[in-house]
Amino acid sequence: MKMQNIMEQAKKMQNKIKKMQDELADKEVEASVGGGMVKAVVNGKQQLLSLEIEKEVVDPEDVGMLQDLIVSAVNEALTKANNMAGSEMQKLTSGMGLPPGLL
Repeated sequence: MKMQNIMEQAKKMQNKIKKMQDELADKEVEASVGGGMVKAVVNGKQQLLSLEIEKEVVDPEDVGMLQDLIVSAVNEALTKANNMAGSEMQKLTSGMGLPPGLL
């Protein structure tokens, strides 16, 4: 019976994780860099949803700066999404006695 209980608990946890992942897909985080000149929005599944670039930052003579701003904005947004997902996972698994990073 003990093994059956473990399997049932594992199935319940899988369902909870799936539900959390579905909910994360609907959550959005935004990051902006360059004083708000470049904004990136990603969802909890770490998918880029939108990218806004103010026309003032578009300089044909300095494309490298624009590229750096885009990369920074997207990476910051992805970091926020990753932190959000980690926080949600921690809430879900708290009290289970699992080692950090197991799930």
